[in-house]
Amino acid sequence: MMSNNSSEDSDEDEIEENGVRGKYFSIVTSFFSGFPEFIRNWSCFRRVAMLNVPSQSFPAVGSQQRVAPAGQSSRNKVVLKPGHSLMDWIRVAKSGRDLTGLRGRVLDVTEEELQKHNTREDCWTCIRGMVYNVSPYMDYHPGGEEELMKAAGIDGTKLFDQVHRWVNYESMLKECLVGRMAVKATTVMKGTVTQHPLSHYDWFQTDVTVNIVVYTKRKLPNSGCSTVDLQDDVLRVEVHLGKMSYMLHLRLAQKVEQRVAVQTSCAVGKIQVSIHKLVKEKWAELGEPMEFHDSLFKRKDRDIFYRECVLVSKTEVTHDTWLFRLQLPSGTAMHVPVGKHIYLKILIQDTEVVKPYTPVEETLVPATQDTTLETDDIFLMIKVYPDGVLTPHLNKLNIGDHLSVSSPGGPFSFRLLREVTHLYLFAAGTGFTPMARVIRLALQGLDSIRKTKLMFFNRQERDILWRSELDSLAAKDKRLQVEYVLSEPCDRWTGRKGRIGASMLTDFLVKPEGSKVLVCVCGPSAFTELTVG
Repeated sequence: MMSNNSSEDSDEDEIEENGVRGKYFSIVTSFFSGFPEFIRNWSCFRRVAMLNVPSQSFPAVGSQQRVAPAGQSSRNKVVLKPGHSLMDWIRVAKSGRDLTGLRGRVLDVTEEELQKHNTREDCWTCIRGMVYNVSPYMDYHPGGEEELMKAAGIDGTKLFDQVHRWVNYESMLKECLVGRMAVKATTVMKGTVTQHPLSHYDWFQTDVTVNIVVYTKRKLPNSGCSTVDLQDDVLRVEVHLGKMSYMLHLRLAQKVEQRVAVQTSCAVGKIQVSIHKLVKEKWAELGEPMEFHDSLFKRKDRDIFYRECVLVSKTEVTHDTWLFRLQLPSGTAMHVPVGKHIYLKILIQDTEVVKPYTPVEETLVPATQDTTLETDDIFLMIKVYPDGVLTPHLNKLNIGDHLSVSSPGGPFSFRLLREVTHLYLFAAGTGFTPMARVIRLALQGLDSIRKTKLMFFNRQERDILWRSELDSLAAKDKRLQVEYVLSEPCDRWTGRKGRIGASMLTDFLVKPEGSKVLVCVCGPSAFTELTVG
């Protein structure tokens, strides 16, 4: 549940109880307008861009939880009644109560019938062709009644996708299922799929391998441009082309070893996937096409795909934060680009709970500059909330246990860093996690960035994540400057104190003559909104 405490520069309003962190990643660039007055006067700023992590984060822009009524200084949050958390809803769903009011019947619902159920006490909505009675869920919805009522009596698929498409509504609302729409609507489709002549594939074989080559006819980034999964002889290749994805999806003609090798020729836009045959014999065909095979579609329309990863280590970072190391399956080739996030999915009391996390590196200060020695394992820095839904479960996992991990997503683009000379980062609590890889990239991979400044907000000194590594990195590279700000410091603390404010930002944000500036902000939603205005 979102806290009523107004400490903007802490983790207090992270929405762990409802399975979603109230954390946002905002980016201010020279191409945008609308920043607070003391920054707006900078000639390099024209607008603020709010980039949520994830892009369909809860709460939605403009919802009750993020926007205060005119004339009020604080945000009007939706506070759930006691006994109305996610875990309470799970218990209600498992109680055996008739949540649909249909006594076990499943209906074919016409559009006319759907429109009749549009009141608080009798609220039906349609998501991807399935109709749900959401009246019992009203008091448990973190976004409040008003948000749910926007979809009352209509197809709410588009609204759902705008707010939190990644939420597993099928699991959350399975006991509220009324039936299926009797008419086929375009929103029932899982995504807009088009055959695209500019992206295509070919394949060839040797005695021991099968090789699939994807031609995109465009330059590709150095990492994170594709995700390959081979599971039970089913091959899934997704090539990330900006807001679009090109998909290959095949059940292979013969048995293969469950491992893949991927080679990318970035300059010519070519990706080769090599698979080892189990039997040395010639294949007459590659395999049987499956859903969305050889198609281009919008990435926001695609289903979220998960693979099972193994927890291989867990390292203490602070008193309440741990670094989880997850190993990908042998049949998966996936790299999470800087600034992108993944989802963890866990079954808790027969209900799937999903939460986004932004990976970090194994360490902020690498032992070597050789990137070829880096692992493809996923490292997640996770704060454990004793009363939360997901993190206590994560904290109890044993080495060797499995976790479902999604493909990477999110709106952050490496292009934002091109030609930037001065990078300013504001992080609060675990909002530092997206910044960690940005800092490494700025210092190691972008010679154009002459200065990187981090202002890191925490409650107490013991809460500062990777402090020794930050201090070590700043001592070795003068381009990095780090300032810590504590809201509850001890008497011996000599650094900055307090919370984010105009005077603090004015002191920190110094724009040299002729510089090109990028400002990134990440932390609890109140912190972000107060920072960017």
